[in-house]
Amino acid sequence: MMKPWMCIWLTLCLMNGLAVKLYAQTTVTQKVTIAENRDETLNRKVADSLFNVATHYQDTQVYPQSLVLYEKSLKLYQQIGDGKKVGDCFNYMAITYFYLGDFSKAVASFQKGAETFKKIQDKKGLASTLNNIGNVYNSQGSYLNALAHYKQAAALFEEIGDTGNLAVAIHNIGSIYARAKDYSNAMKYYDKAYAVYQKEKNQERTAQLVNAIGDVYLKQGKYNKAFLSFRKSLQIADKKQDKQLQIMALSSLGDLYFEQSAYTQALPYYTRCLAYANEIGSLQSQAESQIAIGRIRHQLANHKDAVTKCRNGLQLAGKVGSVSLKKRGCDCLYQSYKALGNPRQALQYYEQANTLDDSLNLAATANQVMSMEFQKQQLVDSIAYVRKAHTVELKHKEEVQQKEKQRNLIIISLGFILLVATGLGWQLNYVRRSRAALKVEKDRSEALLLNILPEEIAEELKEKGHVNAREYNLVSILFTDFKSFTQTAEQMTPQQLVEEIHTCFKAFDLIAEKYQVEKIKTIGDAYMAAGGIPHADDRSLTNIVLAGLEMQAFMTQRVGENQRVGRPAFEMRLGIHAGPIVAGIVGVKKFQYDVWGDTVNTASRIESSGIPGKVNISETLYEFIKHENGFLFEYRGQVHAKGKGEIGMYFVEKVV
Repeated sequence: MMKPWMCIWLTLCLMNGLAVKLYAQTTVTQKVTIAENRDETLNRKVADSLFNVATHYQDTQVYPQSLVLYEKSLKLYQQIGDGKKVGDCFNYMAITYFYLGDFSKAVASFQKGAETFKKIQDKKGLASTLNNIGNVYNSQGSYLNALAHYKQAAALFEEIGDTGNLAVAIHNIGSIYARAKDYSNAMKYYDKAYAVYQKEKNQERTAQLVNAIGDVYLKQGKYNKAFLSFRKSLQIADKKQDKQLQIMALSSLGDLYFEQSAYTQALPYYTRCLAYANEIGSLQSQAESQIAIGRIRHQLANHKDAVTKCRNGLQLAGKVGSVSLKKRGCDCLYQSYKALGNPRQALQYYEQANTLDDSLNLAATANQVMSMEFQKQQLVDSIAYVRKAHTVELKHKEEVQQKEKQRNLIIISLGFILLVATGLGWQLNYVRRSRAALKVEKDRSEALLLNILPEEIAEELKEKGHVNAREYNLVSILFTDFKSFTQTAEQMTPQQLVEEIHTCFKAFDLIAEKYQVEKIKTIGDAYMAAGGIPHADDRSLTNIVLAGLEMQAFMTQRVGENQRVGRPAFEMRLGIHAGPIVAGIVGVKKFQYDVWGDTVNTASRIESSGIPGKVNISETLYEFIKHENGFLFEYRGQVHAKGKGEIGMYFVEKVV
């Protein structure tokens, strides 16, 4: 199915009553420098003008320009100290990132907006932001996280009496039930939201909801009803000339025909999707449309055109970081090259598709867990009435038996008290000694467990006997590896080799602790650590780079020490990447906290593509920290990484 994120409605924290004239972008930009040195009134006028122009660009889907102007207005609002407008800027920037398919930056910006609204006690702004964070989690397949944020938003909207946005939150809750295939409950929530949208005559939201209802019908195999819903959604979108809504409805109609193998009927819808996606610059929609058209070309035996479309779509999917889209593109290229009689190219994309399956299997597992949670809740609801009736019947029987028990209990209690009194003195003394011994052993066990696992994970393991897997949207992964390890190790005795590795890894442990970086594990001569888990930290991306630089500095010093005494020395490569991961504990013996996901694989490739003595980082991490003071970056260009293709990389150094 195409574009699951397109059925999500983003709740905008709109400014009310701004009557400032919209200036051209060049005029507004030129005034920023002047405003920085003038009074607050002028700064506010320029900030409002920048914000309005940015909103105009966002409404017309000119996203790159809108981001530039939002950032300029944000700086001015921060200088003025206007918390409401600062929160609005963060939210609008996040929405733009969302439409561009950059979900990590969208979540980060929304979280900053939520912190701002919470600080100034703006419940409506906070509720809207929580709802939007739920939307991003929904688009990433983290449905339980999405549901939790939607419910928090709904509670706040209900508290302040905002029925319009409450309907949006209810609409989104219904979408989660639809994801869990609980279509009955999904339609109940959709009906509640639809009544509000109709009452308010909100055509945009009605189009979103009607499309969601059509998707439920499609999943149930009710194709005629699905077609009527999708067509109604498209009619509204065409009338409003809203290209985001048009892409949503067109892709749904394309999916409907593709599902029925009516490929020639599906093709025009996907073609229009691609045209609109190109107009507004949405990489996510461009990638999905290109791959969808490629799959149809393959089905219609136009395999060369299929290869072109799917290759273009795969390149775009790599830019937005969508694993499911990359998997779909690789599958299409495998089938098309196979049909063209090119087994070498077919095998290449077949292997890439299998590699991508690992990450997708993690998401599938999360979906299964979510479905089990919903099924469990439905079971609880279904037996609630039976339990209540049974409780009433038992209560009457218990009252009759209670009187007899009381009489017997008095007799037994007197005998028991006499027996207990005899041995109480001895028992109390024994308990004191036992508790002292248990405390010593408990303290030893606690220290050992905390040396193996993060404190929060250890507490969960002790409480429940297992640890639930957790998803993180932005975590930095660091890998190190000694160059020519085998050749250097052959020059040492086993004792010397172990002592040298221990010296290095001990130093790395202390450095990781200094910068609040979590050590994950060592594998032979490789060392792996992560920043931002188990707790998110605004400084985690900067700290892990500082830790990597200090590790390389230690290795340089160690090489000098070893060479002065004539001992062999290791040189080390170090690479860092950032992105989403899943973390947890697997198995029941010899527990080990570990992380999984495409981000981990990419970090390993970044390390192997580096050179000794340097800290090599991905372009993704560079985008997050490029404005940080104290770093000097050297662009390496697009470097080929095994299994990943071309990846932008940078060397980073600390400014002295």
